[in-house]
This record gives sequence, structure tokens and C-alpha cells, in this order.
Amino acid sequence: MDFCPYCGMLLQIEPARSGRKLRLFCPTCPYVCPVENKIVKKHRLVKKEMEPIFSGADAMKFAPKTGTTCPRCHNGEAYFRQMQIRSADEPMTTFYMCCNESCQHEWRDD
Repeated sequence: MDFCPYCGMLLQIEPARSGRKLRLFCPTCPYVCPVENKIVKKHRLVKKEMEPIFSGADAMKFAPKTGTTCPRCHNGEAYFRQMQIRSADEPMTTFYMCCNESCQHEWRDD
């Protein structure tokens, strides 16, 4: 399995024809790669940087609070935010951040 270096699509195999060798091609762009030897290539997955659910101290001034217990420090109050991260027929996911300044542990409730 190999991916196009330009657009990232999964490359497909074009069978050998008369006078032409086996080759890989991209279905969305004009990239073509001839197959000369056995293909052995490993890709490392790159984690994308995610935006934080709770960002900045100023955002905490406006974030709603709820009476939920922090699993780390057992503080009885946490900021919360709800987001729809799965399909519409599934319930919303609630993200929490502990109100304790020294803890600020983040967790979620699906």
C-alpha cells in the first residue's frame, strides 16, 4: 500500500500491458510510479495537532461551569463544553476541565 506524494490518495495498481511494466498510479492527479522491484515502504503516522477544547485563560471567563467531580483532584466544579463529534443520531460529547487552578485536568464524557 502506497500513497501519492502530492495529494495523499491511495495509489492503485495498473496491470502490465504489452511493452509496459506494472505501475502504480494516482486516481486523482497525474502521478505515476513504475514498479521495478518488490515494494517495501513503511509510513509513519503523523499525529495532527489538535486545537484545544478549552483555549486560553480569557475563554474560561465565559465558559459555563457545572457541579462535576474531577477524577484527578476530586474538585467539585468543572468547566464544560458540548460538541457533536459523531453522527447526528448519537448523543453529544461533553468535554470538561477542572476549575482548580493547580489541576486543570481535562476529560470527556461520551
